[in-house]
Amino acid sequence: MDSQWRSIGPLGVLCIRKTLAEGHSRGMIVGLGAATVDSLYGGIGAFGLTFVSDAINDQHVWLRLVGGGLLLFLGIRTFRAKRKDSVVPFEKKGWLGSYISSLLLALTNPVTIFAFVAVFAAFGLGHKLSILSACILVLGVFIGTCLWF
Repeated sequence: MDSQWRSIGPLGVLCIRKTLAEGHSRGMIVGLGAATVDSLYGGIGAFGLTFVSDAINDQHVWLRLVGGGLLLFLGIRTFRAKRKDSVVPFEKKGWLGSYISSLLLALTNPVTIFAFVAVFAAFGLGHKLSILSACILVLGVFIGTCLWF
């Protein structure tokens, strides 16, 4: 299958939902949550903390259940939500809730950490990185994810 037809994933769906239902700023908050988790997982991959990835691997069933439950909850809430009048301005409360929900959803996706570890290992970055280089790499992951969203 061609790589351009990949799915957008749960955070992409959440970002689209928040953007359509609550405005661009809420979609950006979701992207910020995703960038935070990507940076965390990128840091784990860059600094070579394999015990964290082993712990996530040991608990993958629970992480998938929690992530699936969050997706189910968001889907039901989206389905039952009333359409907002486009003339009414967006509410200014709930930014932290949007950030935390995207953070939790991203944290329950252990595939992300394994992708970072695999990419860093493929490029041979695991052993040769200094602290400064690893920090710059993590900052690059954060900025790249922010730009993606």
